Amino acid sequence: MNTPLLILLSVLVPLTGAGLVSQLQRLPNLRETITLLSAVVLFIINLLLYNTFPEMTSQRLVLAEPFENLPIAFRVEAYGLLFALVASGLWIVTSIYSIGYMRAHDELNQTRFYTLFAVAIACVMAIAYSDNLFTLFLFYEALTVTTYPLVTHAGTKQAKKQGRVYLVLLMGSSVAFLLPAIVLTYLQAGRLDFVAGGLLSGVLNAQWLAPLLLLYLLGIAKAGIMPLHHWLPSAMVAPTPVSALLHAVAVVKAGVFTILKVVVYVIGPDFIAGQGAHHWLVWLPMLTILVASLIAMTKDHLKERLAYSTISQLSYIVLGALAANSYGLQGASLHIAMHAFAKITLFFAAGAILVANHKTKVSELAGLGHAMPFTFAMFTIGSLSIIGLPVFGGMWSKWYLIAGAAAFDGPTFTQWAMLATLTVSSLLNIAYLLTIPVRAFFASPGIPSVHAKEAPLPCLIGMAVPAIFCIYLFFDPHWLLNLSQPTTANGLP
Repeated sequence: MNTPLLILLSVLVPLTGAGLVSQLQRLPNLRETITLLSAVVLFIINLLLYNTFPEMTSQRLVLAEPFENLPIAFRVEAYGLLFALVASGLWIVTSIYSIGYMRAHDELNQTRFYTLFAVAIACVMAIAYSDNLFTLFLFYEALTVTTYPLVTHAGTKQAKKQGRVYLVLLMGSSVAFLLPAIVLTYLQAGRLDFVAGGLLSGVLNAQWLAPLLLLYLLGIAKAGIMPLHHWLPSAMVAPTPVSALLHAVAVVKAGVFTILKVVVYVIGPDFIAGQGAHHWLVWLPMLTILVASLIAMTKDHLKERLAYSTISQLSYIVLGALAANSYGLQGASLHIAMHAFAKITLFFAAGAILVANHKTKVSELAGLGHAMPFTFAMFTIGSLSIIGLPVFGGMWSKWYLIAGAAAFDGPTFTQWAMLATLTVSSLLNIAYLLTIPVRAFFASPGIPSVHAKEAPLPCLIGMAVPAIFCIYLFFDPHWLLNLSQPTTANGLP
């Protein structure tokens, strides 16, 4: 199996699909068929790469080397393969969902939407398979640029204003914090390769560990750590399919994925765990988890509530990474997938409610569950998975995250604070998520609507698939467990 060729195809297939789709404005059925075919082919390519893993991890694709020791290079690695499989798989269901949503909602510029969506997925594949920090940074920034027109898709004054917040915060944080962190890493190590055990382990002076790690945490604003989180609620002005995949899966997960790669392959978890100077940094994700959860409870707009829920859930992953032990890292990488399936279900449900019944606020949902039982049943499944209850896949990532907090090698007070944060936030999840289907099914509607109905069939299919996976992954999480551990020097997980 030619692994470098498959990696190249994982980027070229969505780009080719984007090129074809861009020419099919007058043929919407063919345009959407090409989109679906591109998504399916990409997922098959990633499955083929999974079948070669971990034997072919030594094979590397180098596109160019613009500077000495800074190649644009790609390689298959456990975390990247997990990210690529989840994103490409969910592109399929998002494409199906988009057909129902975009047509039912009479969205303008649908050809541009599908084109840019495919380009964004190509950037995600490049991020997932990046072999060094230089390559990852290039496509991390490209993802910001390509998703900006999707955020401002509506073209309204409000959309353009929110889009500016999105662009300025993400690119500004990269220039102010992430780029200096990468330059400092290069000056210390002379290269930016991802190295098992950490590129800077044994190279970086221990007193620079906390400042450098702080630069990375602030610079990777796609991870949504407060106070650089406002871009995510701003992005909710985008169409629901964009909110669902790009801001529940691709863009935000590109952020936490990058933090995970920095911790494991740039700085090194053992190096981090061996130093006490970084322990105060775990308070950043802890505060984000709790504050974002509390803000979510105050939001009546459904997509805004889900946005703040995402901000909170992303910091679960950051917290697991900063725990810098095997349990925390496994919980963090598992949560990338578990949260993706659950949150995309919730966003799809929110979009279905908008398309079918033009409701956007939680306060408007009383009694709507009787007219939309399928939609709110799927919303319930996604909510229970995020809460972390059996029999839903989210239980496993929270299990490992709690184990990682318990194994944290730091001050006892901080360790207990981590455990308390994870516990309290799960209770807050119940308060701001599960109350929504309860209101829909059991509260009396103020003014019953005789016209209330379910969303179009493609929207229902789009919701059902990730919801089924929320349950399936509880009973069979083994493939995710195999990919939720970092690749070691000999290529074995």
